[in-house]
Amino acid sequence: MIYVVRHGQTDANKHGRIQGRMGLPLNEIGVRQAEELRDILQPITFDYVFSSPQERAVQTAEIATGINPTIDSRLDVYDLGEADGLLKNEVKLLGGIPDPNVYGGVEEPRSYAKRVFAFMNELMEDESLQEVNILIAGHRCTTGCIGAYYNGVPDDWNILKYSSGNGEYKIYPFQAKRKVQI
Repeated sequence: MIYVVRHGQTDANKHGRIQGRMGLPLNEIGVRQAEELRDILQPITFDYVFSSPQERAVQTAEIATGINPTIDSRLDVYDLGEADGLLKNEVKLLGGIPDPNVYGGVEEPRSYAKRVFAFMNELMEDESLQEVNILIAGHRCTTGCIGAYYNGVPDDWNILKYSSGNGEYKIYPFQAKRKVQI
């Protein structure tokens, strides 16, 4: 099974800021959320743990599993460009992302999905992983994109509808040889 975890709370989450690659650590609530996740997932032995390179995701994976995760840059948070760190209620959105016509450096949704799907496709190619437990720690966009990998990309490309809350997770089946393209 594949357990897809969203990192615990950071101060940016707490203050209503959108958060991309600022690299913020978990705050006290975020640490508690990761510890609660550890307690919930305690009966599960994880054979593999992967994480986004962002500190908040790495911390969540380590606290929840007791394992140092394998960092994979394809799981990195969506690049919000100039909108990174702004208050959510002040950001002009286009779908679920900051409007790239207003903010420079915003990652293109297809390129984001391509890199996350490439990670997932690579996992699915390895049939030896079919009977193991895998934890993937990431972000709202990561959990949403992996949800889209399984459920299809919405017509409006707003993958956030498949997301998890801070310190929450979703479980997906391992599907050997599954290959999804964008």
